[in-house]
Amino acid sequence: MIVNQISQYFYLFWCRYLFSLFYKEQGKVSIDLGVYVNLMHRFILAYLLLVGLLVISACPAQTVKPLRYRSEMGAYVATLGETPFWLRANQYGIVPRQVSFLTIRQAIWMDYRNRSRNKRDSLRTIKQWVDWGWGAEAVYNPGTVRPVLIPEAYVKVKLKRGFEVWAGKRREIIGLVDSSLTSGSYAWSGNTLPMVKIQLAVPDYLPRQGLVGFKGFYAHGWFENDRLFNNTMLHQKALYGRFGKSHWRFKVYGGINHQVMWGGHTDQNLGSVVINKQLPNRFGDYLDVVTASALGNRKNIDTNRISSFDRENRIGNHLGTVDIGFDYMGRHFSVFAYRQNIYEDGSLFHLINLRDGLNGVMIRNRRPINSHGFQLQKALFEYLYTEHQGGDLFLEDAAQRGRDNYFNHSQYQDGWSRFGSTIGTPFISPSNDSRSELPHYVFTNNNRVAVMHIGLSGQAYNFLRFHLKASYSENLGTYAIPFEQPVRQFSSILSLSAPIPHLKGVTTSTAIAADIGDLYSRNLGFFIGIRKEGQSR
Repeated sequence: MIVNQISQYFYLFWCRYLFSLFYKEQGKVSIDLGVYVNLMHRFILAYLLLVGLLVISACPAQTVKPLRYRSEMGAYVATLGETPFWLRANQYGIVPRQVSFLTIRQAIWMDYRNRSRNKRDSLRTIKQWVDWGWGAEAVYNPGTVRPVLIPEAYVKVKLKRGFEVWAGKRREIIGLVDSSLTSGSYAWSGNTLPMVKIQLAVPDYLPRQGLVGFKGFYAHGWFENDRLFNNTMLHQKALYGRFGKSHWRFKVYGGINHQVMWGGHTDQNLGSVVINKQLPNRFGDYLDVVTASALGNRKNIDTNRISSFDRENRIGNHLGTVDIGFDYMGRHFSVFAYRQNIYEDGSLFHLINLRDGLNGVMIRNRRPINSHGFQLQKALFEYLYTEHQGGDLFLEDAAQRGRDNYFNHSQYQDGWSRFGSTIGTPFISPSNDSRSELPHYVFTNNNRVAVMHIGLSGQAYNFLRFHLKASYSENLGTYAIPFEQPVRQFSSILSLSAPIPHLKGVTTSTAIAADIGDLYSRNLGFFIGIRKEGQSR
């Protein structure tokens, strides 16, 4: 009964948010095709979410699915009034650059069914063909530019065969990478607020016990409207394969992810890169976006609608990575190694930017937990390099298609970003994040970087848990406006957490982070917080 009441209150609260997704345009008298398509997409998305929540509210209480929650309150303090790099990077946009002394976070979710200890319920779970779940999270940072944030609000449905469809906003990291200690997956790192998406996916490798397995997804999303081009859309897909059965000691992985910003309308005059202030947004344009088709050799292009910039290149801003990796599981340790190869402007196709990419090796301790002393459980070593970009020349010659200018774009001049923060690796940072005396350039003034990164995690006496990240970077700026000399930066964070005795599910945490170098202002910051986690039963 209590669970149903909570679900009803939650449902009423989120109805207001969901309807706001498509009522933002209600003040406009004339609506062009792009805005109309976006309104329809928002309506369909809100409808799917509402139907999902109605199904949830109608479900009986007799279920093996508990309602889970997480409540957290904390405070930030910094010597400069700005949050240090590692206190805010890869936090899904919920930690603002401006220090918020107080932060309040509330999450509530219901996941897919787990196998019950009760034999009857367990058989019912195995035989069930369709399962569902949902989740939502709200964050309140008083005194900041955007005090109320909604990092998650989604409904998901999963079929027995392993297919999943979900709609809403959901935390994601895309690419082969160790998600807990990484410096950030190159293309999609969890550094910004999740965007509204509809996604069809196979989230786990299938067949599960096969020698070869595949997983992937296909998605459509919407960027926020407070940018140079409003009504900008996202096309996104990925396909990854695994060679080796799930129980084998050695397995090999490989795959590719593809992200495209496309469509949108601007009120500014940007010259020849856009016609009539509207970027291509028709269904035929969408097919060109999905297939990443070049338009250079076509003869039937509508020059009244498609600009010379699009005709010479592709419709939209395309980027992603081609990933490879392997996993070895020993008796006392396991090793996961990976490499993300960057593509954005054709250099990878011509094999001239192979030195750029993210490399990582993660070692996990598989020995039993040491409850009477210190134990290092995970160690990660990463090296990110983006300084080459195919060279300093961009010519039609395949060997000189350089200056890839990662995360900047001639049309989408606010770059590969969301609410001003980088969607990909946080080490390609916005111009506004760096020192004021460094030159500014479009979105990022610093996409030629070399980063050495270490991450460690473990525990002491089965009570105190710790995470350590330390990163040292060399920063050269961009090819268009290079820094006068290499700028070096060191950023680190140490996080500690421990349960509070006699208070079930309550954990206290603290963190100290530092920025030392010439890219960011010298800064020292602290966080202290308390978190309560639990479930309905």
